[in-house]
Amino acid sequence: MLRVLRAAAPSRTAATAHWNPQLIKRYHSSDKQDTAIYHSISTNPWFNLAYEDWIFRKTPASQIVLFIYRNSPSVIIGRNQNPWREINLRLLRQLDIPFVRRRSGGGTVYHDLGNSNYCVFMPRQQFERRTNALLVSDALNNLDINTYVNDRNDICSAFKLVNARAYHHGTMLIDAKLKDLKGVLSNEKASSMTSKGVESVPSPVRNLREWDPYLDHQSFFDAVADQFIHVYGGRKEVHLVDESELKINDYVKNSYEELQSWDWQWGQTPEFTIQVKGNFSWGQPTFNITAHHGIVTDTSFSTTTEAKLSQEQTKACDKICQVLTGEKYEDVSAIEKLAADCRAPEERRIYADVAACLKDGM
Repeated sequence: MLRVLRAAAPSRTAATAHWNPQLIKRYHSSDKQDTAIYHSISTNPWFNLAYEDWIFRKTPASQIVLFIYRNSPSVIIGRNQNPWREINLRLLRQLDIPFVRRRSGGGTVYHDLGNSNYCVFMPRQQFERRTNALLVSDALNNLDINTYVNDRNDICSAFKLVNARAYHHGTMLIDAKLKDLKGVLSNEKASSMTSKGVESVPSPVRNLREWDPYLDHQSFFDAVADQFIHVYGGRKEVHLVDESELKINDYVKNSYEELQSWDWQWGQTPEFTIQVKGNFSWGQPTFNITAHHGIVTDTSFSTTTEAKLSQEQTKACDKICQVLTGEKYEDVSAIEKLAADCRAPEERRIYADVAACLKDGM
């Protein structure tokens, strides 16, 4: 984790960074390796993650690449994570904030325009987390924000290794709306859930504006890009990218669409089980639900010896388990249909009660 040592007296003004997106900036240094710098002026999280994957998959394996971008408010989860466990989806929907599943592993993070996200891509044999952690730390030191890297080297939130290519990336909180984090990156249902997915490790966070009130995204970009060239060399253009790439780059377009698909967003979820306890006037059944790739694969129910169900109630709960299995997780429309089609008042009440309970508890 990156640690800030002390608050430095501001030595710059808010107007330090002057940037015209139509201009291409060049960095002059001795040529050491084949390097490139990409800076996205899009804030679309699906586009930026799709473009990140294009850099990883399609740029030369020997090239070292820096990519920096910002996203509009969104929650980004790791490739092998469970959104139903990691996120308060109800609150997220109320705030109209999307979640995006990235291609790489790691934990869940919150993005907004107060975050600067950076990625370094390189040949696999050169990959070392500490090197690029130090790169970012040194860049901040050059801005008079004194930092160091701890023994875990965990300034980067995640990394990915495939064949001859590697990359890792991180999120730098500059002026993020930390109040929006409250309640979003937690889920009270997690206590009743067992998941094979990767769980996030919560960490305390603070904005760099606490140490430098003039720091902004552009000054962070400039500092990291300068340090990148200092470390890896080269005289490379900063490639400015935006969503016009979707019209000319089929790989980015297809990845962009896949990241928004149900099969990727929800269907990538590893297997998990959850217990949903009902407390009704007619009984207290506990429903045990297993889902894999976002589909319910098994459903059963149990009761205590003190609160056994009648034969009719047991039959109705068995029917619920049958129709729920095979449905998308969270979708209780099949149970609601049972209630709508049922003519027996007591049985209809069981279906309606359980549908409401599962809708709230799943």
